[in-house]
Amino acid sequence: MSTPTNTIQTLLTGLGVPAGAYTGGALPSRSPIDGASLGQVHETSLTEVAATIARAHAAHQSWRTVPAPQRGELVRLLGEELREHKQALGTLVSLEAGKVLSEGLGEVQEMIDICDFAVGLSRQLYGLTIASERPGHRMMETWHPLGVVGVITAFNFPVAVWAWNAALALVCGDTVVWKPSEKTPLCALGVQAVFDRACKRFGAERTADLSQLVMGKAEVGQALVDDPKVSLVSATGSTRMGQAVGPRVAARFGRSLLELGGNNAIIVAPSADLDMAVRAVAFAAAGTAGQRCTTARRLIVHTSVHADLVA
Repeated sequence: MSTPTNTIQTLLTGLGVPAGAYTGGALPSRSPIDGASLGQVHETSLTEVAATIARAHAAHQSWRTVPAPQRGELVRLLGEELREHKQALGTLVSLEAGKVLSEGLGEVQEMIDICDFAVGLSRQLYGLTIASERPGHRMMETWHPLGVVGVITAFNFPVAVWAWNAALALVCGDTVVWKPSEKTPLCALGVQAVFDRACKRFGAERTADLSQLVMGKAEVGQALVDDPKVSLVSATGSTRMGQAVGPRVAARFGRSLLELGGNNAIIVAPSADLDMAVRAVAFAAAGTAGQRCTTARRLIVHTSVHADLVA
């Protein structure tokens, strides 16, 4: 009988991930089902983190000169590769992150959807034309790429969050350095392999180092956050993590996007359809095993329907 470990190895091999990437390392990936070892990923040293960021910065110098619609073509190819490998990636998410398969597949579909959106955006990076007080003159607004975008993702959405950031960054002329959760490194390896497939189709010499991985725990993320070559840090995780990341980025006048913990409520009014409300509460509280920033934590219920709803 096939085990989760064997299945994951088959999936990674099919995606093109070399066995050496997930064996023999010091960073374990463990099954949320029974704690069994799924792989041993190699951690990135702090010296290697700095070198990775430097390569991304150098790649940005070239990538920013590529016309935006051409940059969109790379993201279009990425979307095609994600469609072809949706089943494999969705299964990988299910096994390593613990989601039911339909949610794993749904997360990959979100990656595909953001690629479609970003491809359209690549032809819509408009700027304003502004009237000038000087005769015979006009002012034009031009948007310039930021540079290197550092992406730090959480275990509960191990692949979609990278895509939300990377697809937009790439069409805007930016490069990406991704530090995935130490709990889901195999998902990141699978995604990187799919991205490499898209790069090969686009032209490997033009896409070298556009999106790279750094693996490890908090100190690797901290190195990414502190590096002045990283123009924007997009970090997803707990509120505590955001309280650490935000000030560090601000201290060097960098930019940050923080998607942190939620404390969401469902309000049930006297006019509510209680059958629908019960289904909504169950999904909002239990979907993704409750591991979402949008998970419902509180119910605010009118006294006239409280007893019926609880029952």
